[in-house]
Amino acid sequence: MERFRTNELSLAVDFRGEGPAVLFIHGFPLDRTLWRHQVAELTGWCRIAPDLRGFGESDSPASGYSMAAYAEDLLSLLDVMGKQGAVLVGLSMGGYIAFEVLRRRPERVIGLVLMDTRADPDTPEGTAARDLMIATARERGAVPVAGAMLPKLLGEDSLRERPDVVAEVRRMMERTPVAGIVGALESMKARPDSRPLLPTLGGMPVLAVVGEQDRIVSPSVMRTMADAIPGAEFEVVSGAGHVPPLERPGFVTDRIARFLSRV
Repeated sequence: MERFRTNELSLAVDFRGEGPAVLFIHGFPLDRTLWRHQVAELTGWCRIAPDLRGFGESDSPASGYSMAAYAEDLLSLLDVMGKQGAVLVGLSMGGYIAFEVLRRRPERVIGLVLMDTRADPDTPEGTAARDLMIATARERGAVPVAGAMLPKLLGEDSLRERPDVVAEVRRMMERTPVAGIVGALESMKARPDSRPLLPTLGGMPVLAVVGEQDRIVSPSVMRTMADAIPGAEFEVVSGAGHVPPLERPGFVTDRIARFLSRV
């Protein structure tokens, strides 16, 4: 891990390799270690996995959170690392941030992997659930948030057969700063509708990946999103829930590698 200064913040970043950049964007309320298998094994590319502001070992300011802020942090990180363009790999909230990067600087994106994410904004029910989680985090901290989210993040197979992954994901969530949790939830509530962006991505290599057992973003939702992107590839990861990079790491790494070989 190294630290990079971007937009008045210090971001913790794992990176390996040289060549074209692959920028891994983690979901909520996780951190860069979500991608540890892919960062370790995807040779032939410069693999970059930062902790977003408010997560992991990056700075956690009391305010200043938004999809725009996350996107600008990542663009600044690419500048500091001397990378003009990158393949973006975004899971869940990471996908929302990838869409924001595309809105701002599409010329910096040379390929896109959307994993267990969606293009449509929150429903009123979704907004209400986020408000409840914000109140819980402010009053009781990250531990109850992690406890409530864990059964939704992991697939049935992982919950039953992978105690190591269950423990890893729980630890990841429990160490997330409250400011980062609240800031991310407010940002997701306010995120724009990305569905109008989808038809414009036809000239870019795009892969959509979803866990077969995902309780947060169903395969049917991801399939609809992929169908709206001209030429997009679509893959369902069997035996995985909302975090396939940890639940089925070998399969996910191989699938991304095959995609990258055609970028």
